[in-house]
Amino acid sequence: MAEGGENSSVNNSSSDAVPGRIGQLLCHPCSRKDLQTTADVFCSECDEFQCNECSKAHTVYAFMKNHKLVNATKVKSKPTSFDMKGMDICEKHGKLLEFFCEDENQLCCSTCAILNHRSCRSVVEVPSIAGKSRTPGSLLKRQLEEAQSIGRKIVNQIESSKEQLSLDIKAIFSEIKRMRNDMNKLFDDLEVYVTRETDVFQAEVMNKLTNKQFNCEKNIADITKSLEVVDTALQNGTPSQQFIVSQKMKKQADELHRDVDNDYHNLEIATVSFEFDETIILPPLPISDYVPGKLTLNYALPKTKKSVAPVDPIVKLTKIISIDLKQTGDDVEEPIYKGLDFLPDGRLVAVDYNNKKCLIYNEKLEKVGSFQLSYLPRSVATVSEDEVAITSGGKYQIDFLRVSKSNDITFIRACKVSTKYESICLKDEEHFAIGTIDDARLVRIVSLLGEEKDFSINFPNKDCSLPAFMCSYIMNTDKLILTDRHEHTVYIYDIAANTKVVVKDNKIKEPLDVAVGPSDCILVCSNETHSIVQISSTGQVLSSYKLDLYYPYRVCISKDKSIIAVTNKCISRKKLQLFKVTCAE
Repeated sequence: MAEGGENSSVNNSSSDAVPGRIGQLLCHPCSRKDLQTTADVFCSECDEFQCNECSKAHTVYAFMKNHKLVNATKVKSKPTSFDMKGMDICEKHGKLLEFFCEDENQLCCSTCAILNHRSCRSVVEVPSIAGKSRTPGSLLKRQLEEAQSIGRKIVNQIESSKEQLSLDIKAIFSEIKRMRNDMNKLFDDLEVYVTRETDVFQAEVMNKLTNKQFNCEKNIADITKSLEVVDTALQNGTPSQQFIVSQKMKKQADELHRDVDNDYHNLEIATVSFEFDETIILPPLPISDYVPGKLTLNYALPKTKKSVAPVDPIVKLTKIISIDLKQTGDDVEEPIYKGLDFLPDGRLVAVDYNNKKCLIYNEKLEKVGSFQLSYLPRSVATVSEDEVAITSGGKYQIDFLRVSKSNDITFIRACKVSTKYESICLKDEEHFAIGTIDDARLVRIVSLLGEEKDFSINFPNKDCSLPAFMCSYIMNTDKLILTDRHEHTVYIYDIAANTKVVVKDNKIKEPLDVAVGPSDCILVCSNETHSIVQISSTGQVLSSYKLDLYYPYRVCISKDKSIIAVTNKCISRKKLQLFKVTCAE
């Protein structure tokens, strides 16, 4: 750290130094005794200027014998050191950052180098690569200086804009005050006139709006009651009961929908405006003889009317590539992928249940990485740029693995949990939403550190021993998606509002895995119809895409929502496919 504070004026030249004269350097130890003795040497180890007498300590004490002393007159000023403020310490292991991995462009401590960069080809010591060139530091400095300059220009421009804005506003009020002084009487009478006319108009409009509001609130109450009946029938009724309810309430639903739709498209808007004449006649004419402008009172439909809710775009899938999944090499059995997810850079991570593997595929579906697991993996979720989490049906833990840019997979850590888990996805940056196995709490919240808690949701009362449920989560709107394979149902739970939507449709048969697509749409694997079904986040079935593979089993979508991966579960006919995702106009 650069020398400063109370010693700076004592040890260097005085403030009234004459130009051309070299400042007197004083002995630091003597200065601490209130003595002003000229320094003869400088010790870089002690970080002090010393006189000959004080420097004799270097010959007395053995631990100081290797200190290097230089003539004080040859040191223009006291050397400075740079405080790294912890930047040279590994955040994970608390050790000094002594190495640099050129393969992954990362600083690392000795532990990092051993654990995480063992397979990297070029891990060098920091001094060896730092001594090659100082150009990066210079570029960094220029970049920061340029950013600083631009930032200052922005601040100056903002300050100028703020000043000009204040001046413009003051000018407006100055003009208003000038006009008011000239037309005070006119405006007083004008207020009386406008008040009288608008009071009558407002009373009439308020009466109409109140009547319309009453009718609309009644419709809302009727719709709410009907929704409760329909939800209860879908949840607990037999197929016959559901059919009767559907037929009985169809006419009522049509009438209610027509009424609210008619009210919406005939919703009138009241407007009031006043435009001054181009030439205002000044007093003393009374307001009854001359109104200095045109008062416009309007209560009519607006020129354009937007829809109440945005239109959900229909997703179109275009197949890019397809590969057959067959038993090869060291596979014990024919592979079955129970989990899929994309890394942020577009590589695909898959977990093979039968062969206990974690696999990496590139954009051409070429297998570029593999890692042998010790358990049967159930699902996988991407946590960060190079980290994934894997669930296991046979172990009470969640494993975290690192995937390097060179497709090396290494074990990081395991989180012990109290529940067996199946499907896994990120709920937010710190937590997962994970489907359970053999637990009435069908989905639970688990932190990245393994802390578990429950959703405030009344899940369907089902036989939890059957592997029937898969889940996903819409982060933007805090909605939990749950598929019920045996009931051919998709549940959409609004966590914030504590409500749910039950989705049943002939297009949805044995729904399995689910992913969140563009505009927060829901993409569901419909096993029995061999298709991907698109559902809006509000529960409307939008489209169905027929696949050329049988019994789609797992689906995932890339982080930019442009590619989906689908795999199936069909004996001897398993495939892995990539599709391009576009939204139809």
